[in-house]
Amino acid sequence: MAKLFIKQAKQYAETRPSYPPQLFQFIASKTPLHDLAWDVGTGNGQAAQSLAGIYKNVIATDTSPKQLEFATKLPNIKYQVTPPIMSSSELEQIVAAQASLDLVTVAQALHWLDLPKFYKDVKWVLKKPHGVIATWCYTVPQVNNSVDSVFVPFYRINAEPYWEPPRKLVDDKYTNIDFPFEPVDGTDNTGPFEYVIEKSMDLESYFTYLRSWSAYQTAKDKGVELLTDDVIDNFKRAWNEDGQGQKVVRYPVYLRIGRVGNCC
Repeated sequence: MAKLFIKQAKQYAETRPSYPPQLFQFIASKTPLHDLAWDVGTGNGQAAQSLAGIYKNVIATDTSPKQLEFATKLPNIKYQVTPPIMSSSELEQIVAAQASLDLVTVAQALHWLDLPKFYKDVKWVLKKPHGVIATWCYTVPQVNNSVDSVFVPFYRINAEPYWEPPRKLVDDKYTNIDFPFEPVDGTDNTGPFEYVIEKSMDLESYFTYLRSWSAYQTAKDKGVELLTDDVIDNFKRAWNEDGQGQKVVRYPVYLRIGRVGNCC
């Protein structure tokens, strides 16, 4: 997975949206203690930064050193490069001891992981029975009818051949992803629970976001430019139709959350 984001790590850091505070408030309300959290696939540390305002210490890991170069450094965040698959001893050495974590988070990355192995690790490091795993994805951006009418065929037709198969789990809003955990207190299921990201963007920032896609980089590596002159012109016409250069872009967010219980 890491290789899909190396070349566009800078664009990723510049344009990927920040997650809403309400998301973290809900997650934090489900962990009895706020001592230690692990953010998996942290990328440029978007989720880790928010967690650091709630939890005493955050371990933020990624398999890509390039992504971590662009992560915001805070005194209570420890960034670590990890191998794609960790042994039990590596997990304890790099991340945390057994039954020591209050929370594990995975933001926009669960679909890239080896889930059986990852879930085994999660159940080993979380405190029992109330340790929580929270994972979320956000789907395609929504601007307005004009821009979205250009975006939809660009996403579903132009870019579609270049997405890796796990991306389908994001399109499905994580409804079909394996998630073997118990509902947290106050809920009768593990979700998905819906939130929304709002980010103010101009057209150039919007294009930079599209260029941060793994599908865009995969296409480029195969000699295909997805943002052709015609596509760019179509986006420009739609974007400038209302005379407003700056727009609020909305990204729906879908959260799966559960507690480890006494399992394993």
